[in-house]
Amino acid sequence: MALPGARARSWAAAARMAQRRRHAQGAGESPSLAPRSQRAALYVHWPYCEKRCCYCNFNKYIPRGVEEAAMRSCLVTEAQTLLRLSGVRRVESVFFGGGTPSLASPRTVAAVLEAVAQATCLPADSEVTLEVNPTSAPGSRLAAFGAAGVNRLSIGLQSLDDTELRLLGRTHSASNALRTLAEARHLFPGRVSVDLMLGLPAQQVGPWLGQLRELLRHCDDHISLYQLSLERGTTLFTQVQQNALPAPDPEIAAEMYQEGRAVLREAGFRQYEVSNFARNGALSTHNWTYWQCGQYLGVGPGAHGRFMPQGAGGYIREARIQTLEPDNWMKEVMLCGHGTRKRVPLGELELLEEVLAMGLRTDVGITHQHWQQFEPQLTLWDVFGASTEVKVLREQGFLLLDHRGLRCSWEGLAVLDSLLLILLPQLQEAWQQRTPSPVPGG
Repeated sequence: MALPGARARSWAAAARMAQRRRHAQGAGESPSLAPRSQRAALYVHWPYCEKRCCYCNFNKYIPRGVEEAAMRSCLVTEAQTLLRLSGVRRVESVFFGGGTPSLASPRTVAAVLEAVAQATCLPADSEVTLEVNPTSAPGSRLAAFGAAGVNRLSIGLQSLDDTELRLLGRTHSASNALRTLAEARHLFPGRVSVDLMLGLPAQQVGPWLGQLRELLRHCDDHISLYQLSLERGTTLFTQVQQNALPAPDPEIAAEMYQEGRAVLREAGFRQYEVSNFARNGALSTHNWTYWQCGQYLGVGPGAHGRFMPQGAGGYIREARIQTLEPDNWMKEVMLCGHGTRKRVPLGELELLEEVLAMGLRTDVGITHQHWQQFEPQLTLWDVFGASTEVKVLREQGFLLLDHRGLRCSWEGLAVLDSLLLILLPQLQEAWQQRTPSPVPGG
């Protein structure tokens, strides 16, 4: 596909100017003129990697060669098609994930962004994030991505211990990671996120906290803490099953998480989501869309999306999954304009369950106004106000239900999965018996 270079450069230049003007502010706080049904985030999946990490079961492939021009053309085509099918008029953020999207060329990133800007409103100050692996992103390449329109980086650092990095199958060293982080911060000040894993086999609390404190000496304003999940089919899962490695200790992992979040709070970070911490207002607006159950379009092999197709009258939200394997996905895109393999209409209760489970992941929780956008009749008070179980959780200090809405306390965020085992059945029961009060909170 031939990239309309001058137009793409003008959009990228406008985006960089907007980034310099933009003041740090909380995610979701800037108003949008477009109705909710016409706004969305866009996720773009680059499915290729240099090597498969030992713990990873994502949809990724290790190719002998990549026909990038064909992949670029199909990404552009599918983005255009899904934007048209969804009726989305404003894309508020774009996230290039994978795989290893930093292996793609900046030209591919620019082509997708320009196609989106031509098809809909892509404001110049929209958050455009690129996932980066340290070994695939020297400073000159990061600068080229910035020129293409990227204004935020998410670096898969994972560990600052070389032995742990080898265990995970990562291709970089701790020194590689810190060098890439320094270059990224120079090019994207205040707009760099890093991932740190916890709960690895044989990992101990003290050394891991030492890594976290070392990272605080080098990091920017956003950190994500992720607990290792042993996924069936991965090398790490097999090694643990065969006793070649000790199984991760869940109690040690829980202690790491609790100690880590305390260290980050002391360093001025706000835990705005179960796994995500930010200071100076550097929240991820793209991920905030997920947690607020906003619409998002998934483009690329295996990408997931949630939106209301116009053909359904704009009322039925669908969960969509694109075809997994890249070659088959490209054939379908060239034939049909998109590679959607699975479409699942979401019922009203299913959507409310998502609103509850995703919203409670954040420190804001679910406001009454937000809940009413999805369920105008049955209020949060109707669902949870008279519940004995919820009353106990409130008295124990895990949950708050008040004039603002429903949310977890600091202590509650750490045990959200356990809380949802109580709250989801409460919602299901209230839905079956729904007799909404005429007055909210009555």
